[in-house]
Amino acid sequence: MEKGKIDEILFSEQQISLRVRELAREIERDYEGGSPLLVGILKGAFVFMADLVRALEIEVKVDFLAIASYGMSTKTSGIVRILKDIDTDITGLHVIVVEDIIDTGLTLNYVLANLKARNPASLEVCALLNKREANKIDIPVKYEGFPIPDVFVVGYGLDFAEEFRNLPYIASIQPHR
Repeated sequence: MEKGKIDEILFSEQQISLRVRELAREIERDYEGGSPLLVGILKGAFVFMADLVRALEIEVKVDFLAIASYGMSTKTSGIVRILKDIDTDITGLHVIVVEDIIDTGLTLNYVLANLKARNPASLEVCALLNKREANKIDIPVKYEGFPIPDVFVVGYGLDFAEEFRNLPYIASIQPHR
């Protein structure tokens, strides 16, 4: 498969950094005096979550959930598999799911239902990107970084076939050009 080509930079490193700090301030206001558990969805959210945790000035706990729904494709398969579950008992905890991108919403809907069944005190979503026009399910996103059009994006942790994760910006690509 030929490597995709960068189309256009949608968000610069500076724009992302500023927005992550703004999201951190919103979370701090909502959880003042508390210590929420941030559950990062691997692999795509790892860069965003690391920057978000460093920007937060409240105590937080972290855990990770690895999900498979894309494989080597640019579209979700609709079949969700948990590859790595969280290690934390979330009963009675305030949980924020940290996601890199919401596309159709199907995968995140599955994750939220799975976590809700574990009886957290609260369950919110913090997503860096949201492809609102591609959403098939209305996911309540309390903390949203940027809405984006229905394009394939890479960089800042997001990949195409495990490539481009290391880009410091977010760009659209044509995966097979």
